[in-house]
Amino acid sequence: MIAFVYDKTFEGLLTAVFDAYARRQFPDVLLAEGEPLPLFHDEVVTIHTDSRKAERVWKGLEKRISRTSLSGLTVTWLSELPEVDLLLFRYIQKAIDSPKTIEYNLGDPDVLETAKIWKKVSNERLRVIQFFRFQKAADGTYFAALAPLYNVLPLVVPYAQDRFADQRWLLYDLKREYGYYYDLKEVTEVRFEEKDSHLLTGLLSEDIMDKDETLFQEMWQAYFQSIAIKERLNPRLQRQHMPARFWLYMPEKRPR
Repeated sequence: MIAFVYDKTFEGLLTAVFDAYARRQFPDVLLAEGEPLPLFHDEVVTIHTDSRKAERVWKGLEKRISRTSLSGLTVTWLSELPEVDLLLFRYIQKAIDSPKTIEYNLGDPDVLETAKIWKKVSNERLRVIQFFRFQKAADGTYFAALAPLYNVLPLVVPYAQDRFADQRWLLYDLKREYGYYYDLKEVTEVRFEEKDSHLLTGLLSEDIMDKDETLFQEMWQAYFQSIAIKERLNPRLQRQHMPARFWLYMPEKRPR
């Protein structure tokens, strides 16, 4: 068994592909630095992430699969699912070795599994876009907390930047403890060593909330209640289309 150890970045994965072909030796398992090695392993190869190697692999893929499928690889990576890196490694290896494109060969288990994960992550992106809600802080910044199943925040940012280009905002992933801040000019990834309560709960406290925010939330709750038709309420169907895990961060679903 051959184990490749790398930094668990997408660029690192592409570097691993480059080194595998250079060594003519392919991994049976991909591990993070410091992760326990398999009990029965023959060799351990340490991969040092190299942007030039990664770029060469990426350019090679551009000649073998479509831009849509290339995007699908990065979206699949954001799933963070166990062994998704090994799945993508096999996909890339097959794409490089095949005389024709593999992207439509759903009879291949790796192509099929990649397509399934790609769809799941894309669907989660759409849910986040539908259900995230901004809260206005006293300094004029709009804050929205997220806790998505997959690491879809990078996929949501382009939508937010286009849709809310005239306001400063912070989108924050509570599960992964990072976010993106937009200052009306550019978007910057941010992380916080010390976390205030809203970075833990996802809700602004009254002392940092805009003076009119509570009123607007109450108005939104009242509107939501007024348009509901009691005779047609279907909680089961509502949960299917609006998962309950989003409700805490949606003022229309929080208890009044």
